[in-house]
Amino acid sequence: MAQVKIYGVDSQLNPVKKQLSDVIHHCVVEALAFPKDKRFHRFFPIKKEDMVFPPNRSHAYTIIEFMMIEGRTKETKKRLIALLFEHIRKEVGIPSIDIEILIQEAPAYHFGFHGMSGDEMLLDYKVEV
Repeated sequence: MAQVKIYGVDSQLNPVKKQLSDVIHHCVVEALAFPKDKRFHRFFPIKKEDMVFPPNRSHAYTIIEFMMIEGRTKETKKRLIALLFEHIRKEVGIPSIDIEILIQEAPAYHFGFHGMSGDEMLLDYKVEV
């Protein structure tokens, strides 16, 4: 399981939500070998005056946070990050300097879905990639 939160200035984020979601999902499917029907994205558009960021970032500044069940290798997570930078820049037009990515992991038993904890679930994809 991977839950994704995307934060950005509302005037910049709102017009690209669908495209950005599609790109993020493509990268997750490729890097993490996720099934194509597993997409869990939430967008948090923020008013410009409510978002503080360094002066060397533009209003396209975007933060992408992943919460995942632990088990992926360092190389797999680095590949996900590299794919995100590349594809978001090429396909959505957000420069790499304006993208920040955070991957957080927790044990499967910290997740609950389908009425049980994550360590009791038989997932239809591998976590150890």
